[in-house]
Amino acid sequence: MVSRRLSREAGHRRKFLAIADGTPESERAIAYAAYRAKATNGALVLLHVIEPGDFQHWLGVEQIMREEANAAASNALHAHAVKVRETVGIEPELVIREGTTKEEIHKLIEEDQDIAILVLAAGNNKEGPGPLVTSVAGKGAAFPIPVTVVPMGLSDEEIESFT
Repeated sequence: MVSRRLSREAGHRRKFLAIADGTPESERAIAYAAYRAKATNGALVLLHVIEPGDFQHWLGVEQIMREEANAAASNALHAHAVKVRETVGIEPELVIREGTTKEEIHKLIEEDQDIAILVLAAGNNKEGPGPLVTSVAGKGAAFPIPVTVVPMGLSDEEIESFT
């Protein structure tokens, strides 16, 4: 099902969504999305998803582990925000969710009708493009917005020149 995007209507800005999961691929995706958002007068949304399996085996300390995971996610997102602010000059929107990455991407896209493009980066190793790109390309993983896949080997200068 394709949902209606509001990003082209008056008073709305097109948002580029990048997943901040700590992988080298996410660094490239964030860089591309940030430069693209700036070049098109859009906005950048950075999503960090905390997988629920991280807490299931520790019932007695589940709340402490959840708080620590949230703090780590917040610190990681803020570090990305500082880098984007310093290198690209825009202020990203930061979102932390708990659940499976694919489901939380879908939920966020449905909740924020200004998100118009999901930006991912493909790994360049022999195991394939990486788990996130593989899951997005897999059966039943279609998103209601375009997905841009950035080659892992692009430098910031090359990324900036393409936007």
